[in-house]
Amino acid sequence: MSETQLSEGARIKLPSGKDAGLVDILSFCYGLSETDVTVLLALMKGDARGTEELESDLKLSKASINRSLNKLLEMGLVMRIKEPGNKAGRPRYLYKARDYAELKAKMLNDIKDCADKMGQLVEKEFKPL
Repeated sequence: MSETQLSEGARIKLPSGKDAGLVDILSFCYGLSETDVTVLLALMKGDARGTEELESDLKLSKASINRSLNKLLEMGLVMRIKEPGNKAGRPRYLYKARDYAELKAKMLNDIKDCADKMGQLVEKEFKPL
């Protein structure tokens, strides 16, 4: 399987009868697209990488990669590192996912927080007329 494809992975059954996987959950909590999740998973493998490397490995456009990286940076899921030794011209940046244990703990915490807030909203708003 190439890095551009997400594995089907485990899915959960929702009360509506629909099933949901990792992309669905991260999309709901963080507003991430399948491309964003693909980029995140790629950055979790190995050393920090530049946008050109991601474009080549994932077979995605520069615009798609940059959009995903900006969203992942904004969400605090990846970090940007100035490439050492690049003195001429514009600085070149490398990207890497945060430490796996830290990232997993953040996601689990954020998902629990989402669930708590949804519960509070139901408590407050769901009342008979």
